[in-house]
Amino acid sequence: MKENIIHFLRVAFPFLLTVGLWRLSGPFWNPAGVLAIIPIFICSFVRPTNWFLLFSMIMCVCLDYNFETVCFWLAMYCLFYAINSFQTYIDITRMDNHGLFAFMVFFGVAIFIQTVSNFSFMNILRGAWMFVWGCALYIPIAKLIKRVGDDR
Repeated sequence: MKENIIHFLRVAFPFLLTVGLWRLSGPFWNPAGVLAIIPIFICSFVRPTNWFLLFSMIMCVCLDYNFETVCFWLAMYCLFYAINSFQTYIDITRMDNHGLFAFMVFFGVAIFIQTVSNFSFMNILRGAWMFVWGCALYIPIAKLIKRVGDDR
């Protein structure tokens, strides 16, 4: 019985972490819950998780709701998913640092598009902060997901 509960929590952890990061939104540390994109990226591209594709699309819609955008994060996710599906040279699952550079491209392009769409000095600073903060938290979250997900 105890092993079943532990196994369930290991399987459910990425889903719960994503919802938790989305709900813990704050204006400075996690604007509109954008840090939820980290487990979405990890569990979709770096460590593909069963049933996470549908869940991540729903969470991208939730991010769009918080950001008050119309399908922006969903479109970015689907575009990157399509590009990743057609790739032949780059394998994100085998990249160094849990795919940090692929995440930086994905997240950087998304933040750049949002910054340019409403161009102001404060938005440039906010976009730079979100990019640096998201990339700084990527490795600890990736290691946490890997450690919790490993069966011992």
